[in-house]
Amino acid sequence: MLQPPHSSLQVAALPAQRVPARKRDQDVPWHTEAVCRRDEAGLFFAPSKEPTAARLSREEAAKRVCARCPVMVECREHALLQPEPYGVWGGLTAAERRVVLARRRRRDLELKKATRTTGRIAAAG
Repeated sequence: MLQPPHSSLQVAALPAQRVPARKRDQDVPWHTEAVCRRDEAGLFFAPSKEPTAARLSREEAAKRVCARCPVMVECREHALLQPEPYGVWGGLTAAERRVVLARRRRRDLELKKATRTTGRIAAAG
C-alpha cells in the first residue's frame, strides 16, 4: 500500500488521460479503487538524491499506471486540494500540480475582476 510520508491516505497516483468513470458506491472512499494501491510506492515517490534521468523515467512509469486508473480525476483533485507536495498523484508531478494551481488562482482572479467590472458597468448604465 502506498503511504506518503505526510499523509494518512494510502494512495498516490494520477494520469494525464482518464479512464471512463464508473458508478461507485458513495460509501466507499475513492482511493480503495486506485490502481497504485497494487504497485510499488517507490514508483510514485522519489528516493533522496535521485538523478534527473531516473526521476523522469520513474515519473513517466507512474503516469502510465495513473492513466489506467478509474479514480485518476478524484486522486488529482485530492492532491490539488490538499495540496500534496510530493509524488505523482492523478498523473501529475508536484511541479505540474503547482502549475495547475497557479493557473486556477490566475483564472479565479480574472473571473473576480471581470465580475467587478461587469457590476460597475451595469451600475453606471
